[in-house]
Amino acid sequence: MASLSSTSSPRPALTSTISQFRQQEDDSFPFPPTHSFPPFYTLQPTLLTRTSQLAKWSLLVQRYHAHHHRYRLHLATALSSPLFHNAAIHRRLSHASLTEIVNYMVKSEKDGGGGQRAEWIGGAVGKGSERSEAWIWWKKPDEWAEVIAGWVDKTGQKGVVLTFYELLNGDAVKGEDWVGMEDEVLARCLTPLVKKGKAQVFGEEGEKGVKFF
Repeated sequence: MASLSSTSSPRPALTSTISQFRQQEDDSFPFPPTHSFPPFYTLQPTLLTRTSQLAKWSLLVQRYHAHHHRYRLHLATALSSPLFHNAAIHRRLSHASLTEIVNYMVKSEKDGGGGQRAEWIGGAVGKGSERSEAWIWWKKPDEWAEVIAGWVDKTGQKGVVLTFYELLNGDAVKGEDWVGMEDEVLARCLTPLVKKGKAQVFGEEGEKGVKFF
């Protein structure tokens, strides 16, 4: 076997496998024409143009995460994904630009933002490297609450105790949009129902359950 050295080039087979995996993962997502427009990857200085650009990125991020049923955005990792790196036109969004896009998504429309479609993990306060991850709310927690409440009514789950695992992965929820959701996200989405007296969440981390009323 040939020895490895610092000057060794990447093995073609491995590189090809990684490329094929990324292609299979994202070929099914219909990127809009703007995704292949080079200036789209550089936030423009003119306020009106920049705001329009941020709005387009916000919508694209939401649709991409909804398509792949993802809820968490890790900035450093995401910058290498096909969402923010278009290899075909040799364009990649910068970390600073992605941070600004998420900041826009976090703000309400009243404050000139994207309607609170994102939330920094760890709280709203934080700068630079502290802001490394965000929730992407392609459905907001209260919207998810309404969807889950509708399922409860439709399937007669009132008075029934379900574990988080059953609610996220059980046979009864197959085909529902929230299948595979992280426990932490589910807890956030159940909060509006708890506040309205329509659900009770109990148990320890990793063993949580919910009862609907």
